[in-house]
Amino acid sequence: MTQKIVIGVDIGTTSTKAIAIDVKGRVLAHHAVDYPLLRPEPAAAEQDPQQIFEAVTTVIQSCAAQCRAKQADTQVLAVSFSAAMHSLIAIDGDDQPLTHSITWADNRAAPWAERIGAEWDGLAIYRRTGTPIHPMSPLAKLVWLRHEKPELFARTRRFVGIKEFVFHRLFGQWVVDHSIASATGLFNLERLDWDEGALVMAGIEADQLATPRPTTDSLRGLPASLAESLGLPADTPFVLGANDGVLSNLGVNAIQRGEVAVTIGTSGAMRCVVDRPLTDAEGRTFCYALTQDHWVVGGPVNNGGIILRWVRDEFAAAETETAKRLGIDPYEVLTRIAERVSPGAEGLLFHPFLAGERAPYWDARLRGSFFGLGMHHGKEHMIRAALEGVIFNLYSILPAVEAVAGTSRAIKATGGFARSPMWRQMMADVFNRDVIVPESFESSCLGAAVLALYALGHVESLDVVADMVGATHRHSPDPESAALYDQLKPVFLSLPHKLQDEYRTLAAFQQRVGSRALNSSQ
Repeated sequence: MTQKIVIGVDIGTTSTKAIAIDVKGRVLAHHAVDYPLLRPEPAAAEQDPQQIFEAVTTVIQSCAAQCRAKQADTQVLAVSFSAAMHSLIAIDGDDQPLTHSITWADNRAAPWAERIGAEWDGLAIYRRTGTPIHPMSPLAKLVWLRHEKPELFARTRRFVGIKEFVFHRLFGQWVVDHSIASATGLFNLERLDWDEGALVMAGIEADQLATPRPTTDSLRGLPASLAESLGLPADTPFVLGANDGVLSNLGVNAIQRGEVAVTIGTSGAMRCVVDRPLTDAEGRTFCYALTQDHWVVGGPVNNGGIILRWVRDEFAAAETETAKRLGIDPYEVLTRIAERVSPGAEGLLFHPFLAGERAPYWDARLRGSFFGLGMHHGKEHMIRAALEGVIFNLYSILPAVEAVAGTSRAIKATGGFARSPMWRQMMADVFNRDVIVPESFESSCLGAAVLALYALGHVESLDVVADMVGATHRHSPDPESAALYDQLKPVFLSLPHKLQDEYRTLAAFQQRVGSRALNSSQ
């Protein structure tokens, strides 16, 4: 019997991953290729698009080969794509890149994002496009390029994201799915087309962008040489897919009303699904497309697992080196240290704004701090406060999300942090909701694969994902800890608003000092 598979590919910030599943959702193969994040100047965060294209072809070829090695009679029904949002590449008239892929983490457009928000009616653009005004967005990046790199801007024939670049290399067409488009700040959610007001602000025409198409559309007709190298028939459908955030919701089976997906990787996000485009009156949440009847409302944070890495390096370097020699996960050592301290870290709070912050503040100038530090606090309190700070910070998005999408009842939690029983319980206690850890393998890859099955008619509904995703852990709130955290949450939430002027003063000071230090070292 022929083994029928779908390959789901996720083009991420630090790696491209792929899985192959059968029509029942069982994972048959997986592969990942890492690549560096390039920082050629302060605040820059770029990737080499050709390097990413090669990673994409490698993971597809590997997954197909792994499946055929297990069963020679294997049919690849489709390849489907997830990708990180907000990337921007300038392309010349010969369809060659003039820049690297400028990622969501690039902060060079920060002054222009502030002007858009404060002076150019940015809230109205947000309400039409669903993308908060922030340096991450291609809209802000285009305004920055237009004003600060006019020669490059003038030479550019079109502006695309990384997934459009990959599809053009595969099929010679410039197309963008509605989901990636809805995260640009340039796409009108009601009309499902480029927004005229945003285009005027960016200084570009619609024909300088890719053609928007539904997430369920597909392309066929690979060049013969490329099809051969991938190990696929040339007519294999390549489904456009969606962005990584909305597909992660699908991949963890958080697509019903009241179900919230929380992810903590390097960064983090909270998302829930609604049935039509919805935006927040204050511009605190995003709204991105999944399908015509599925839209994802939520908010991302810059400061997730990156905080855990910082804590490990700055507070527990000796312990983690010992753990490595003993074959123990260094992050397990951190949680063991944090467990010495009771919930609430004896009144110590940590605001984890080491990389500025997106939702719900959308302010790149926020800075991290310990608050409430006393003589009775030691290293273990600071470690616990940092872990709690990441969860408090995610919690700060919940009121905005619920104001748009309604009350939540359960959290589906994924990401590296979900391996830690302590952190899972901490989330249940802070949110005062059940936390469920789905049994999914690379949720964005799985979401892409399920979307392909739906797009090509192999399943009737996206709800089929419920039969593919089990639960590995479930945590209910501890009443005593939840009550304690309820006392601390108002303090945590109020401080960023009270300290706005001080954050801005410090950020400007740090930028001046950092620029002088960079110039003196060159």
